[in-house]
Amino acid sequence: MSHFLYSIRCAFRGIAYALAAERNLKIQLLVFVLVLLAGWVLEIDRIEFLLILLVSALVFSLELINTALERLADKVSPQYDLQIGVIKDVMAGAVLVASLFALLMGCVIFFDPLCKLLQFS
Repeated sequence: MSHFLYSIRCAFRGIAYALAAERNLKIQLLVFVLVLLAGWVLEIDRIEFLLILLVSALVFSLELINTALERLADKVSPQYDLQIGVIKDVMAGAVLVASLFALLMGCVIFFDPLCKLLQFS
């Protein structure tokens, strides 16, 4: 198998591990699928759809990095360490910030289509 294909296989194995191990990633994936369905039903435009894909990729990527850093930190220092705790908290904060911006973007994108669907405008 070529090195490239091996790398791709390893990457998918890492994603599968994170999905199996991380409840938050499962929730984010479910929300992502629901948002995609809502975008299709509400017929959002192409740019809005691409923005949703972009911000979703950011959230997923940060969650994967967070998972990797947590596992590495636990391996380096199995006992509680204040500095490692701060690193974990900061990384979790990065995921939270990206998630909140994704939520805000979703609210902005879906506000008008939802109002039209519910006949508020």
